[in-house]
Amino acid sequence: MRRIILLVAILIGAYTVQAQELNCTVVIDAEQTGQTNLQIFKTLEQQLTEFVNNTNWTNREYKNQERIDCSISLIISEYDGTTFTGSMQIGSSRPVFDSTYDSPVYNYNDKQVAFRYKEFEPLNFNLNTYESNLVSIVSYHIYTLIGLDADTFAPNGGENYFKIAKQIVGTAASSSFTGWKPTDGTQSRYQYNDAILSPVYKEFHTAMYDYHRVGLDAMSEDQKEAKNTIIGSIKTLKGINDRRPNSYLLRTFFDAKSGEIQSIFSGGPRVDIAELVENLTRMAPTKRSAWSEIKL
Repeated sequence: MRRIILLVAILIGAYTVQAQELNCTVVIDAEQTGQTNLQIFKTLEQQLTEFVNNTNWTNREYKNQERIDCSISLIISEYDGTTFTGSMQIGSSRPVFDSTYDSPVYNYNDKQVAFRYKEFEPLNFNLNTYESNLVSIVSYHIYTLIGLDADTFAPNGGENYFKIAKQIVGTAASSSFTGWKPTDGTQSRYQYNDAILSPVYKEFHTAMYDYHRVGLDAMSEDQKEAKNTIIGSIKTLKGINDRRPNSYLLRTFFDAKSGEIQSIFSGGPRVDIAELVENLTRMAPTKRSAWSEIKL
């Protein structure tokens, strides 16, 4: 009898092993190099996929259905032996309660991507050591998207993950690569992380929670109330924009959300959209075509 109980316990344990946090698709596009068939690109794609999905990034236990869906597209524009230059598009989404819809959360186009890599060299992350610019870039974005995901489920839920991303910034700043220092432009990893942890933008985290958890997740119960909550969260973001017009943090937010916002307010129960459209146009004028489609 004891053997049977032990066997059952072992089998149950096999199905309750802690899952990693991410369900990430990694694609490498080397078309611009003119050398798309090189095996090194395929090897790197496989190694990055395994690195991202098999690393334990947090001490939380994630069930398979709780893993964060994300994507990394690495576009290589120049390649010379062990030196790679290009850009990286990172995106993530989270499910909306009681629906089949996934809401985009993070949409970041990192144009400051350069690194050295030898085929089959291990990709290992160590928070306290800078070893690879590629590993640092990917790890930075992973902690950022995990933090943003956590922000959508709990007030200030992502703070600890943003602080880990800050540690990565600090460690990588000693390298010769760009994106890690205050002087590396207004659209850098440094600038984004500095903003997301700054008290100047503290309402951003409130807006993320209200928009997703109080707004989107309540759509199945009361669409009109949920829409008004989302309108309120966007008004909160306007308060940030009044202090810091055209901030990189808000631009990245609307890169992820413009299509979704346009869709939310183009059907269903009617709400007052006049102030909403005015606020959106002021904060994200480059998305004017999307805002013009809001017609309730």
